[in-house]
Amino acid sequence: MRVVETNVRVSSGEIDLVARDPRGELVFVEVRTRRGAPGAAAESLAPAKLQRMWRCALEYCNRVGADAEAARLDLVTIELDASGRAVSVDHLAGLEIPG
Repeated sequence: MRVVETNVRVSSGEIDLVARDPRGELVFVEVRTRRGAPGAAAESLAPAKLQRMWRCALEYCNRVGADAEAARLDLVTIELDASGRAVSVDHLAGLEIPG
């Protein structure tokens, strides 16, 4: 993917990364970093946050004239050990928006 923008502010909130995948889809990426128990970064993404991410994505699409039908939400999780070193980085593509 090619990063288009980072830390984008819209009235609904903030988008960590906006990217384009090789097929041209607009990808809105939430990045979660956690130290401690494995899986904590992914588990920290609540349904309400997913809904807010989608509202931000739709607002961004309207602002730049992009097709929201060709957009998706992704999650990148970074798990750190006690010293702050990354022990795993995962990319979850195409998150399902609750409700």
